[in-house]
Amino acid sequence: MTPSYYPCPLPGGGIADEYALVFDQARATRILIIPALLDEANKLRHFTVEVMRRLDGAGIDSFLPDLPGCNESGQDLATIEPEDWSTAIHAASRHFAATRVLAIRGGGLLCPPAMAGWHYAPLKGASILKTLLRARIIAAREAGRDENIDDLLANGLEDGIELAGFHLSGEMLRQLQSLVPQTRSEICIVDHATIGGRALWLRAEPDFDPVQADALAAVIVMSLTA
Repeated sequence: MTPSYYPCPLPGGGIADEYALVFDQARATRILIIPALLDEANKLRHFTVEVMRRLDGAGIDSFLPDLPGCNESGQDLATIEPEDWSTAIHAASRHFAATRVLAIRGGGLLCPPAMAGWHYAPLKGASILKTLLRARIIAAREAGRDENIDDLLANGLEDGIELAGFHLSGEMLRQLQSLVPQTRSEICIVDHATIGGRALWLRAEPDFDPVQADALAAVIVMSLTA
């Protein structure tokens, strides 16, 4: 595994280098990994890298780009919309000459339309937003404040909002509300029941399960050799 970069178009024009983790030995199968989004990205980062490590052992290259405004990105997340993330994924796909895509959870909302691959445990953008809002309400209650989803969402759509430490614009919320996973024959849906174990995104803190990483990598390898 080595650090790398890809040229990412900026929302206002121009190009910025964004960070990526890569396992690249110029092999025939090259999988672009679209990470889970926002809070789930943190919880699934270790798992995602370990899946890549197993794919590398099976002779498969893989590439995990940072999304604008996330991880090591120098862009301000408060100015980013899902459309900007989709543009970044397209740019990373071209730069790394990806032949397949593996989307993790909400990452499937950003899949390039022409690429075949896998979507692990898909969910709607509205579900991501609802989970973040509920987490904020629980934290507010513990701090003695009374908040509710309807008011938070209404205010967020107007002025933006901070959820789980992420500063999200009103346009980010609007787009998330309407995004749904792609359903097309080129994308194989991998339900979590196929992987087994308690879902990592449901755990209170980031965690890792090698059995789950083995299982997802095995699904991919077997489908490529079938």
